[in-house]
Amino acid sequence: MTRRLLLIRHGQTTYNATGRMQGHLDTELSEAGRSQARAAADLLEGKGITAIVSSDLIRARDTAEIIARRLGLEVTVDKRLRETHLGEWQGMTSAEVDEQFPGARALWRHDPTWAPPQGESRVDVANRARPVIDELMQNHPQWDEGAVLVVAHGGAISALTCHLLGLEHHQYGILSGLKNTHWSQLTARPEFDAARPLSPLKFTPENVGRAQWYFDGWNMGGAVVGGAGADV
Repeated sequence: MTRRLLLIRHGQTTYNATGRMQGHLDTELSEAGRSQARAAADLLEGKGITAIVSSDLIRARDTAEIIARRLGLEVTVDKRLRETHLGEWQGMTSAEVDEQFPGARALWRHDPTWAPPQGESRVDVANRARPVIDELMQNHPQWDEGAVLVVAHGGAISALTCHLLGLEHHQYGILSGLKNTHWSQLTARPEFDAARPLSPLKFTPENVGRAQWYFDGWNMGGAVVGGAGADV
């Protein structure tokens, strides 16, 4: 018995297109972003998706709704899936951050425990987002042999992927930037029971919290419509 998890980044926004950092700013999809969401919906048909959960920020929510209409599903919204809060950096370009906070972006990229001024670290984001997946594992039995789609943000998806895989903090930087409407894919399997090696593996209320997560792919999806944009 397996459960597939797809974590897809929202479509392009005007902030992505102009290289500005968004964080918790509630920016909207550009026309290119809406086209990307429709193209992603085409790719996601036939993947056995049984539920869609989205960040409450409008760029993720609108992406999720476009995909949901194609798949005939409803969208559940959870603010714990928001992007990293970037504090004083929100709304700034990378060049502006580098001018005002020399060397800070390099530190942020290489140390997932470090946070921008008044913001969150990647570890903070992973810790707040992980319970969303754990609760779905407990409460969504239709997931068995199917897939759940989470619509969120590049930084949040990277942090959550690393957390699910049990990576050490110093390994969080191994994933490249996630393109708009591309996804991370993982598979959960029940924990192996050495005392019953011939028994079929299946999720139960007792073992679901000890699921083993396996990495299937990163930046999965088709050609990007209109460019990738910045990752936050």
